[in-house]
Amino acid sequence: MLFNCFTRIRLVAAGMRRSRAANVATIFALTLPIVVGAAGFGVETSYWYYNSLRLQATADAAAYAGALEKIAGSDTPTIVAAATQSAATNGLGAGTIVVNTPPTSGPNTAKKAVEVVVRQNLDRMFTSLFAQGQVPEQARAVALITDASKACDLSLSPSASQAVIFSGSTSVKLTGCVIMANSIANDAIKVQGSAALQADCLISAGGVVLNNPVTTICKSPITQALPASDPFSSLLAPAASNPCQNLKGNKTTQTIQPGTYCGGMDLSGNVTLSPGVYVVQGNLKINAGAVIQGDGVTIFMAGSSTVSMNGNATVTLSAPQSGTYSGMLFYGDRTGTAAQSTFNGTATSLLTGAIYFPKQQVNYLGNFSGQNGCTQVVADTIQWSGNSTINQDCSSLGMKDIPAAASVAIVE
Repeated sequence: MLFNCFTRIRLVAAGMRRSRAANVATIFALTLPIVVGAAGFGVETSYWYYNSLRLQATADAAAYAGALEKIAGSDTPTIVAAATQSAATNGLGAGTIVVNTPPTSGPNTAKKAVEVVVRQNLDRMFTSLFAQGQVPEQARAVALITDASKACDLSLSPSASQAVIFSGSTSVKLTGCVIMANSIANDAIKVQGSAALQADCLISAGGVVLNNPVTTICKSPITQALPASDPFSSLLAPAASNPCQNLKGNKTTQTIQPGTYCGGMDLSGNVTLSPGVYVVQGNLKINAGAVIQGDGVTIFMAGSSTVSMNGNATVTLSAPQSGTYSGMLFYGDRTGTAAQSTFNGTATSLLTGAIYFPKQQVNYLGNFSGQNGCTQVVADTIQWSGNSTINQDCSSLGMKDIPAAASVAIVE
């Protein structure tokens, strides 16, 4: 009897164990899809999160690329193309991109900025068990362009050594403006000899070499900056007119008229330039002892024609204060080849306006500056060896601001 009791107990216990195992197996089988689904959902949501970060980085890079094109002065189609190419390079794939400049929404609609909106549809994996259709992703970025400062001197050369150089015993004081060089050379801006220089800042796409101290408002020169765009790139060159104008022989006093001077200009004695545009096909030479004056004049040097001013000449010229060539005093032809123009004069000389020679070196040797210090120099390269005090605020004389290095920041 006792044996039979123990046997029954063992059989009951074994049955209970089998029942528990069956229950566990059943519960596991029922919960397995939920466990696997939860794990899959976690993996998929992580993938969505990662892709949203990647898509935002793509939008940021595309907006930045578009802003760089805008700084370079490119038109809207070129800006859109640059942003689109950046997005494609960064894996946008079959996604879409919209580029707006300026932005169409947000706090920067009235500012110099580029807005990019990218969209991409993601295929479902585990979540396709619960929902159909692709998962839409979107990212938006706005790159804001800020002009860091205004320039009085701007060298446009992208690679020249000593693109802006101050040498000898020159003493130059720039008030309210900077010196900017687009060159990537290590010595794009150089101060040597006993030159004394004061400016708001020195800004270079390359480097700066200072053999003696300079006085600046910024703590130190800014190097590796973005290059500045040509501020006069959209200004059309004046057309030559017929017939050719001629100087009046060797007269000691004469007044000349605007027009085209086919054989250049060789000026001596007392010469007054009437207001207007002068197209000079050939070199312009101002001889020693000459007294040259004129208000409201723009002198266009055609081709590779150069300017040469003798240091003993007295030159008082000012640019127009309105019209197409407002603020432009000397305009060097963009189609010319490498050359040098030299501006020299006495302490009483005044050149009021912009001196623009995008293909030439400008040697600014005179001990003079413009009316109220209003002279700007924009050239391929610039050499200073004279004493001048120059100011930035010259809008009252028809001159425009020259933006120096611009900065780009993702702000939205």
